[in-house]
Amino acid sequence: MPRERLPMRKIRDVLRLHGGELSKRQIAQSLNIGRTAVRDYVDRASRAGLGWPLPEGLSDEDLERLLFPPPRAVSAAGRPAPEWPVLHRELRKPGVTLSLLWEEYRAVHGEG
Repeated sequence: MPRERLPMRKIRDVLRLHGGELSKRQIAQSLNIGRTAVRDYVDRASRAGLGWPLPEGLSDEDLERLLFPPPRAVSAAGRPAPEWPVLHRELRKPGVTLSLLWEEYRAVHGEG
C-alpha cells in the first residue's frame, strides 16, 4: 500500500525549514510528521536539484512532477527472472543468503 503524500504546502514547509538549517528531527516535530517523511522529501528535492529557496514561479504541479516523477517503464524482457531451481539449490549451501544472491544478481543485471 503506497504512502499517502503530504500536501504540497507542507512539502514546501519541509524544504523551507531544511534550508533554514533545522535538523530533520526538528522539522518533523514542528510540522508533526515523521522523520522518515522529512528525509524522503529532502532526498527527493536533492535528487531533483532543488534547494531553498525554490525557483520563483514553481507551481505545486511542477514541484510534484519534479519530486515524484513517473516510474520508468521496464519491459519484462529487460528484467530477466532468476533461475529459481538454481536459486533454491544455492540457498541450501552453508553461508549463502538471499541477500548475497540478490547482490550477485544485481551485479549481473543492474536494472534487476
